[in-house]
Amino acid sequence: MRDIFIVCNNLEELGGLQRWAHHVGRLFAERGHRVHLIGVTHAQDRHDYGRDLPYDLTVLHEVPPPDRRKGRLREMRRRAVQRQGAARLSRMFRAARPGGVIIAAQVWAMEWVALADTADMPVIGMSHESYQATKTSSRYERVKRHFADVHRFLVLSTEDADSWARDGMSNADFMPNPLHVTPTVRPDLSRPVVELLGRLSFEKGQDMMLEAWAEVRAGFPEWRLRLYGAGPDEAALRRQAEDLGVTGSVEFRGTTADVEGALNEASIVALSSRVEGFPMSVMEAMAYGLPTVAFDCAPGVRELITHESDGLLVRPGNTMQFAEQLARLMGDEGLRAKLGEQARSSIQRFSAEMVMDRWERMFALVDR
Repeated sequence: MRDIFIVCNNLEELGGLQRWAHHVGRLFAERGHRVHLIGVTHAQDRHDYGRDLPYDLTVLHEVPPPDRRKGRLREMRRRAVQRQGAARLSRMFRAARPGGVIIAAQVWAMEWVALADTADMPVIGMSHESYQATKTSSRYERVKRHFADVHRFLVLSTEDADSWARDGMSNADFMPNPLHVTPTVRPDLSRPVVELLGRLSFEKGQDMMLEAWAEVRAGFPEWRLRLYGAGPDEAALRRQAEDLGVTGSVEFRGTTADVEGALNEASIVALSSRVEGFPMSVMEAMAYGLPTVAFDCAPGVRELITHESDGLLVRPGNTMQFAEQLARLMGDEGLRAKLGEQARSSIQRFSAEMVMDRWERMFALVDR
């Protein structure tokens, strides 16, 4: 059994990456591995992931390191803080048993791993967003620089792995997120509710969801749109709902840890994102037998949803088409049931057992 270190920017946000880290940490521990989750710093808004966890937790810095863009003196201070954190990592890595492995789950965290003594341990880098999202961001050059020489660079879809390989990352490979929910009850798809779960931010596209909702609202006056999540765009979205005249049919529900309770109140799930990786909200919806209407905004979305088979895909940004597909499902309970049942079946290809077996094969490969 191995010592597995998973290094993230932080471990406390109620975000997809953090949920992934705690989930796979638990799954590795259940297989007998000794798991250590490491956050570079604390999250600004901390979520409690529970007590008596089957893995260790460490935060390298109680205070966030200085921003690199704030001048030469702050940059010097930042480098000194990084070296201190890397020294802590080195001590943890050196205490590992033979066969240990390091997973740098984000490129910022990889900056600390790169400075540490990895003691001949395999290092696996990861990106949890699409190639295109990284390519158009400030992270692109850092990903190319910091992950170029790791043993494997894992992304969330085969299409993204191919894109990175064509971009010179010959170590790119595909590792999907494991299914992280096991339904105890399922919705009957009769409730007039559409749900969207995600951070209220530009990337998640709730503004486009509201535009589409304004188009379908008049034809389905009994239906409600529920937005779960919090974030910087909440006030603007509330104003937009008021301007569009849909305030009475839109509910802002805030964040929730009760995913099962939320999904069992819905009949349709929407994904209006501008960018995505391998959306956990879609995985959850499919596991619960809920049909999803999604913008085809990333390879990870296409990896999950096959159009007209287990969900409905829409050209990115086309709110009119999004509204049309929503209306199809809202007006046809039989179609909801058909797509939902197929979704529940097809998502099992990402079962925890299958994905963790893939991780074990990956570990064996990098050990050679």
